[in-house]
Amino acid sequence: MKTLQKSGGIAALYMAISHLIGIIIFIAVLDYINITDPMQKLAVNVEKQPVIFSTNLLMYVFFGFALLVLSLALYDRMKSGAPALMQAATAIGIIWAGSLIASGMAANAGLTTIAALYAKDPAQAALTFQAIESITNGLGNANGEILGGSWTLLVSLAALRTGGLSKGLSILGLFVGTVGIVTLIPTLNALTGIFGLGQIVWFVWLGVMLLGSRQATAA
Repeated sequence: MKTLQKSGGIAALYMAISHLIGIIIFIAVLDYINITDPMQKLAVNVEKQPVIFSTNLLMYVFFGFALLVLSLALYDRMKSGAPALMQAATAIGIIWAGSLIASGMAANAGLTTIAALYAKDPAQAALTFQAIESITNGLGNANGEILGGSWTLLVSLAALRTGGLSKGLSILGLFVGTVGIVTLIPTLNALTGIFGLGQIVWFVWLGVMLLGSRQATAA
């Protein structure tokens, strides 16, 4: 049990670091969010294919596997005090992990397809890229962090009930989770950035707490 808690702590810290690195790469290095022209976005994906491929692995595929470990660690920690909440949270965590892994794998598979097509027919490659991007964005919850928000919220509610995490961390989780859920509303989707940054802080705090924990499960 103690080993699982430590593994969960390492997973949480990885999730924070990978998410932060991914944000820096897409915003600061690639300036991806400011590119609105489909052809220009396609060109960036083709020209920077190794960078984007690696970032997709970091932010989605490996992140998803780390989320599985963290979800199981949190379930083990708080299942006795809040069984129903943790069962629901763990189920959502597994679904979220699978969705993120699928998004990253699909995005990287699509990179290979559009790179080959771009050399022959750029216009057709742009249309193909838009279709692939719609699918990967949906799997990656770009249109609303309903899975990540719900998981964070349920875990935090369980923590408040059991005392399995510190009160401050639990309250932060309630806020972050609520923000994630409301990003599902189109007019509030811009709050995704607040959710992402808030969850980075939450993951770091959670990781440090799990690594420093002397107890395997909450009282």
